Amino acid sequence: MSVGVAIIDSGVHPAHPHVRDIAAGRSFVPGEEPEEYLDYLGHGTAVAGAVCEKGAPLRLYIAKVFQRRLVTSIEVLLAALDWSLEQPVQIVNLSLATTNEAHRAAFATRVATAAERGIQIVSPKLGLPGSLPGVVGVTIDDTLPRDRCSAEFAACGWPRPIPGQPQERNLYGISFAVANVTGCLARDLAQKHETAS
Repeated sequence: MSVGVAIIDSGVHPAHPHVRDIAAGRSFVPGEEPEEYLDYLGHGTAVAGAVCEKGAPLRLYIAKVFQRRLVTSIEVLLAALDWSLEQPVQIVNLSLATTNEAHRAAFATRVATAAERGIQIVSPKLGLPGSLPGVVGVTIDDTLPRDRCSAEFAACGWPRPIPGQPQERNLYGISFAVANVTGCLARDLAQKHETAS
């Protein structure tokens, strides 16, 4: 059984060799056509690559909220989250967070919807929605290999390596710890379904 994973980020480059199994995509960036979910930053593609790397059979649902910078509005983010929760997914990868407490109630409503539908939201623990009960809140632990996460949902902050480039030239941060946890959860879920069938 394939696992449905929504990735809310800067879109994706569908032809990238690290990315596969894109089932659907939509842009929520103001002024951009809804079907235009191409990644101009590389961040969303790197996140998707880290998720795909773990080997689970996947169906990816791409929600684009960033265009040329890693900046968006709460309205765009919530619209992307609402769309993601309407897709046939088991996991939503949200490699971003806000510390603005004014948004707590809006996120809590979406977290409750996700729980009702059996969907896990994975997000950085320091911020919203990752600090809310019912969300898989992620922290960084670079002592872990990229294909593992701890029972407390800590994971390595590095994405897949770039061939021919030293590690320090690659992207790094909590975004990729979140993606690594998402990939591990998807792999575990696929294995659980395989064992049960």
